[in-house]
Amino acid sequence: MSIGYSVALCNNDTPVPVSDPHPIKPPHRGGQKYAVAPRGRARNLFERMFEFLHPGPDSKSELMETLAEAEQRELIEPESLQMLEGVLRMAELSAGDAMVAAPRMDLLDIDAPYEELLASVIEAGHSRFPVFDGQRDNIIGILLAKDLLKIQRAPELNLRALLRPASFVPESKGLNELLRDFRSNRNHLAIVVDEFGNNAGLITIEDVLEEIVGEIEDEFDDKDGESSIYTLADGSQRVAGDTTIAAVNQSFEVNFSEEDFDTIGGLIAQHHGRVPRRGEAVEVGGLRFSVMLTRGGSVRWFKVTRADKPAA
Repeated sequence: MSIGYSVALCNNDTPVPVSDPHPIKPPHRGGQKYAVAPRGRARNLFERMFEFLHPGPDSKSELMETLAEAEQRELIEPESLQMLEGVLRMAELSAGDAMVAAPRMDLLDIDAPYEELLASVIEAGHSRFPVFDGQRDNIIGILLAKDLLKIQRAPELNLRALLRPASFVPESKGLNELLRDFRSNRNHLAIVVDEFGNNAGLITIEDVLEEIVGEIEDEFDDKDGESSIYTLADGSQRVAGDTTIAAVNQSFEVNFSEEDFDTIGGLIAQHHGRVPRRGEAVEVGGLRFSVMLTRGGSVRWFKVTRADKPAA
């Protein structure tokens, strides 16, 4: 520490140095006139005081509550809140949670005639189809619907030459990581395999994005006050997951209990032990509930048939 001095005059006019109780530091020659004391200690103390007075969320549930409070205070839009909740929820989901189960997959046989393949593509209405050779589990590639039209103009083309490589992912693969893979390799469809290497289903980039933004395109949306119970062309019924149990009892002449649950989706989830995935079927009270569409961790639409009548 530098010490400043002042000058006092004695009787014999001889200057005597006297220590200054408030020393003044000389200016710094490097351009900064005065030395600046470090502020790290004061800043850290302020941060600790702020965190003590306004503690942040310590868990994901508290973060969700904070976001909901921000939406109530009109700091964020309701649509933004839904997307943020979807992002947080997606971090806990895997490919097995959003996939289309194997029995519901629309596959093409590599040895099928061209007319049969074209009819299957038109009926399903997808843009990409897994192609199998011999058995359904033996998937050899992915066929784009637009590539199938090339055979019509050039019948000499070999269908195998038009196949794209199939991507296989484990059932436990997280949706966050899967979305990154879809974006990097530009492949919008993947085959999901279980722990034994068998085909468990398939998943598309649309399935992943719908966990964040909701349904991208849903041809089953209610329009113009359409009922939540709708008769399909094959005679089966399409039932919304939030349909009241009373409405289901009246429509199907059954007697499901209304004591524990208000909606048919809650009743099916309780009976199944969890929310069924798309493509799964649950039989309750003589009815078979096949999951047609899921959204936000719940069933959006069921296809309902009599248990003794096979689903189309």
